[in-house]
Amino acid sequence: MSVLNKSLMALGLASALVAAAPSIASDADHKAEWSKINILFVPWSQSSNAFFEAVVNGAKDAAAQQGVNIDVQFGEEDANKQKTILETGLANKVSGIAVNIANDDAYVKLACDAMKAGTPIVTFNIDDSRHGAPGSTCRMAFMGQNFVAAGYVLGKRMIAEGKLKKGDVVFTPVEAPEATYAVQRHEGVQKALAEIGATSEVLGTGNDHAKALDLMTQYLIGHPKTAAVVGLGQTPTSQAVQAIKDAKLKIPAGGFDISKEILDNIKTGDLIAAVDQQPYSQGFYAVTQLALYLKYGLYPSEMDTGGAGLVDKTNFQFAQKWAGPVR
Repeated sequence: MSVLNKSLMALGLASALVAAAPSIASDADHKAEWSKINILFVPWSQSSNAFFEAVVNGAKDAAAQQGVNIDVQFGEEDANKQKTILETGLANKVSGIAVNIANDDAYVKLACDAMKAGTPIVTFNIDDSRHGAPGSTCRMAFMGQNFVAAGYVLGKRMIAEGKLKKGDVVFTPVEAPEATYAVQRHEGVQKALAEIGATSEVLGTGNDHAKALDLMTQYLIGHPKTAAVVGLGQTPTSQAVQAIKDAKLKIPAGGFDISKEILDNIKTGDLIAAVDQQPYSQGFYAVTQLALYLKYGLYPSEMDTGGAGLVDKTNFQFAQKWAGPVR
């Protein structure tokens, strides 16, 4: 049973089925037709990146619900590999594509040529930073968070609870510093810090937790006057508390994304808060909206998953229950 179906079992299933009977009957009449729809789903990151468990779960659940096929292929944080995956998919005449855009300029021509030729494309999790403007990567809609806005909210929270002040330097580690998500999250956090005259320093950590912990610890040992740590991704956020302890410092920490380790640190009060971008929704609605477009011509809609919401000690319990497969 899929993650989505498990979470829906307690709802009024019988009445929902009655209400949806005409739609279900209609889909049943076209089951063979829908089964010919093939969606290529391409996360840009490494297949070992635990963050994408929920993204892929959402995508697979949506494909099963819509009765379409999905092919998940990871770009492994290699623009050339991701481009090859996309080119191969187009050559094989996939019905539609859902993709991360971690590099603004890597796929502009490819995506725009594909869209002109009739292949629908949506983006999820990370969008071209120009968000569909002329000259940007062509796509129909984006399902993901406004990273700048979320970063600003987190920065303001860290200032208030971490008692940050003018002249402070905040450590902002991130897996891939040049990726769109990293640049935009840092922009939002730094916007808040600039308002009080504080600054920040970025360090690339990669996705490997042990390596990230070592890099972050060494940075903090070498910069003992660091005022706070704000992880700009799941990996550095999950390692922030331990890095601070290993460096024998007592400074506040917060960050982006959700995992069991991050939520445990929020529960103990060692992390002030974490931004929740709701990755399951990103995968689920990217595939759902492509399927609805390919079936019925319903145009995909922009979706700001997670908004600017923060998970903290007041509300972590629900997220903790579903950390990993959904959150």
